[in-house]
Amino acid sequence: MQQAISLLELNQIIRDSLENNLSPSYWVIAEIGELKLAAAGHAYLELVEKNGNQVKAKIRANIWQYSFRTIAGRFQAITGKELRAGMKVLALATVTFHELYGISLTIKDIDPNYTLGERARIRQEIIDRLRHEGMMELNKRFELPSVPQRIAVISSQTAAGYGDFVQQLQSNRYGYQVHFKLYPATLQGSEAAKTMIRALEQIEEDAQEIGYDMVIIIRGGGAQMDLDCFDDYDLALAIAKFPIPILTGIGHERDETIADLVAHTKVKTPTAAAEFILSGFLGFEEELLTFLKQIERQVSQKLLWEDRNLRDYTSKLKHISLQKINWEKQSFTTKENQIQNLAFNKVKMQCFQLEKLSEIIKKDFKGSIQKENQNLDSLEKAIKNLDPISIFEKGYSRSEIDGKPIHSTGIREGMEMVTITKSKKIKSTIQEIEDYGK
Repeated sequence: MQQAISLLELNQIIRDSLENNLSPSYWVIAEIGELKLAAAGHAYLELVEKNGNQVKAKIRANIWQYSFRTIAGRFQAITGKELRAGMKVLALATVTFHELYGISLTIKDIDPNYTLGERARIRQEIIDRLRHEGMMELNKRFELPSVPQRIAVISSQTAAGYGDFVQQLQSNRYGYQVHFKLYPATLQGSEAAKTMIRALEQIEEDAQEIGYDMVIIIRGGGAQMDLDCFDDYDLALAIAKFPIPILTGIGHERDETIADLVAHTKVKTPTAAAEFILSGFLGFEEELLTFLKQIERQVSQKLLWEDRNLRDYTSKLKHISLQKINWEKQSFTTKENQIQNLAFNKVKMQCFQLEKLSEIIKKDFKGSIQKENQNLDSLEKAIKNLDPISIFEKGYSRSEIDGKPIHSTGIREGMEMVTITKSKKIKSTIQEIEDYGK
């Protein structure tokens, strides 16, 4: 049986073995799972390696006060951000084993350029993915309204950038009125992207009733790595797919975030976002004034042109009227002469016809008179022949009984008969009647 040793002796053997077999230091790639600062100025960390959300390895580490001040200061100066949990770092570490506290790493240095490069790599992967999915230009397909009057704002109510935005809008020298509503969100940290996505979801729901023209995401600047939440894939996807134009004014002038890339329009600061909105009002007003001037100019030109046309038309109308009057006068004179000539010829013709008719009538009348005279003579002769006196003159007489011719009365003997001659009226009594019947 091997001789037993104490735990302390075993730990000392482990320590000596590590010190004799390991290199003095190693550059280690790991994620800071946890970071605590001691009152004395030391930093205590837990470094982890993950596969997705699964932790594959972890180890304790520390940075002593003197080194931490140097490392943390240089890291912040280069990255613009303090060391914190969740960062992936490239650390120069020495493996130590303490008999009481066990194995750990003592970090001598951290390369800030690696953290920036890793961040850039992840960022580029997200950009490539969004570009492959056709999301980079999706929100840009919407047309910005000329005068955005109903705006949804995603920001932190206490953020200085939000205050600058509100001040710029409400105190604009043009007196433009812009209606906006704040949808509060966290703008940095691990939960920031989720809160902004929830704000977008709420805006989309409210838009059915309010009818927003635009959404603005604003933040008042900050360190470069504080803007990591704006490089989140899910947030970028929500912005790209949003059915309303989204404008970003995150406040970082050196680099564009992925949120800037997928948004419809990017401006540098919240103040610039307010100025951008006001410029739309100003541009619209200037365009209206330009149109008004153009209308006034065109109306003035049109009036001058119409006035000139009116004068021309008046002159032409007078000229045409005079020509028409003269022509009508000439036409009237011509027609008057024609009428007079026609009337004269007509009268002359009628006179000629009257003369002919008069001659015909005279001739006919003369013939008629002669004929009528002959007829009268014949009638006269007939009348004379029928006149009883003429008959009486020939020696004839007429006999009557009771005023009627005897041939039309029944004659009887003893009746009184009157006989009329040219100069006598003889009364007699019928004594005998003798018939000459056949």
